[in-house]
Amino acid sequence: MRLPNPSSLAIALIATSPSTRAFTLYNTHRTPLLTPATSTTSLPSSPDHAPCYDGICSSTPESLPTTPPPAVGTAIARLGLAPGPTVWSEFGRLGALNPQTANLGQGFPDWLPPPFALDSMVEAVLDVAKSPHQYTRTAGHPNLVRELGRRYSSHLGREVDGMNEVAVTVGASQALYLSLQTLLRPGDEVILFEPFFDLYVNQVKLAGGTPVFVPLTFVPYPSSSAAGDEKLTGGEWILERDALDAKISPRTRAIILNSPHNPTGKVFTRSEMEYVAAATLAAGPQCVVLSDEVYKYIIHAPPTEIGDDGTDVAAASAPRAIKCPGHVHFASLPQMSERTLTISSAGKTFSATGWQVGWAIGPPHLISPIQQLLPYVQFCASTVVQEALARTLVRAEDPYEGFSNYYEYLKDKYTKKRDLLAGALRRAGFLLPDWSRTPGGGFFIFARMGEEVRQAIPSERVGRENAAAPSGVTGVDWALCEWMVEEKGVLCIPSSPFFSEESVREGKSDEFVRIAFCKMDETIERAADCFMNLRDDAVAEDHLEVNGRSYRQVV
Repeated sequence: MRLPNPSSLAIALIATSPSTRAFTLYNTHRTPLLTPATSTTSLPSSPDHAPCYDGICSSTPESLPTTPPPAVGTAIARLGLAPGPTVWSEFGRLGALNPQTANLGQGFPDWLPPPFALDSMVEAVLDVAKSPHQYTRTAGHPNLVRELGRRYSSHLGREVDGMNEVAVTVGASQALYLSLQTLLRPGDEVILFEPFFDLYVNQVKLAGGTPVFVPLTFVPYPSSSAAGDEKLTGGEWILERDALDAKISPRTRAIILNSPHNPTGKVFTRSEMEYVAAATLAAGPQCVVLSDEVYKYIIHAPPTEIGDDGTDVAAASAPRAIKCPGHVHFASLPQMSERTLTISSAGKTFSATGWQVGWAIGPPHLISPIQQLLPYVQFCASTVVQEALARTLVRAEDPYEGFSNYYEYLKDKYTKKRDLLAGALRRAGFLLPDWSRTPGGGFFIFARMGEEVRQAIPSERVGRENAAAPSGVTGVDWALCEWMVEEKGVLCIPSSPFFSEESVREGKSDEFVRIAFCKMDETIERAADCFMNLRDDAVAEDHLEVNGRSYRQVV
């Protein structure tokens, strides 16, 4: 179909319901040029699927080579990659084979961004005066970096120069990639807190660094049962100072801190962050912290130690502060401003992971190398999206849906979704954090398997060969997730990809699975029904043997 001259067109954004929106193409006389059947786009009936994750990309080869090429580049050599499936491709394949599955796997929301964000995007597209359809400043669109500078000035309690202390990237992942590329030399070590977001390990390797794992300790809640008959309980993940100090050395070039934390949902307390700050200073002047804060507006259970109102002092005292209740910006800690690159993005906050605009904030001596490297990676992130985001950030501070601003609405929304999923998981026999005493954030639940869940897993699924599984063999966590997607209709992610190979061999990942609640209530409710069906296959036994000890569960 041939369209008229673009200069005679306008786009109207029509709200039809909170969950659907339609774009209709008009000419200047307001006559529809495309019928609703061809011009309307809305969410599909099962919007769980992200391109190239749950489906097959048209660019994906039907088969992979069985042997590597004779020679590979440095990047591939550093990763040690071999042809074959990964956890993401494997569970994407299983999801595609079972299209009615309730997908609680990958962390992308399955609803539209808020209306003011969509309005900002449409306005940016049609802004003839500013015409954001060409290249913009490589280090970041001026309107966006100025707005980010204003916001982070209030977050960090100091003046942030948007032009010299901000670098805009294609998503937060690229901000992390460029940070590591500008920091690391071969042999440099980078501290990762385990379990970790799996992207970190290979990004460190790509930059020539060596990942050094510092385990977070899982501390079960106290059991009320008698000695020798301990009940399995939920618990929380903590950072032990001695574990961190033992891994710090003059070779430590960076520490990656992710709070709220993927995959556990942990919110690092101020005390734990002070441990990290002390370790940074002890490592030497070369050590830098990369603070990944993409979930900072989704703290559904704020730490109580931060303050009576749940905010950090720097943000609360600044004029027109954009508060992040429960979140401590690591760069706001004493002596950390000059040692920190703060990394974040818009995707999680505005339910727009496809916008792919991220940023790094830091002092000029850390940001300047990133700005220098950017034009050799891509000339600039999308100008239109950057302009839309600059407008969106301003509007997010206005009253929204009965709340004083969008961020309060977002926290309330995710808290309700967390509780909806948590109730179903507890009834099914999973063991979860008690968020009345354990801080929590992000939109993942790192659920511990209870006795009945473990008993329900078909024994023949454990220990099978699987090229996508760590070490090529399915552990308990993998077996459970594989069984659930193939036979129970719900997709979750095993925990083993978030642990080092050594920890997986030691069985540290066997008890946990990662479950996303950034989904519509209908999806969560379908998943709840599936979880309840796990009990149908549970073996009626009173005790579970783990490492030679007898346990009973507490749901």
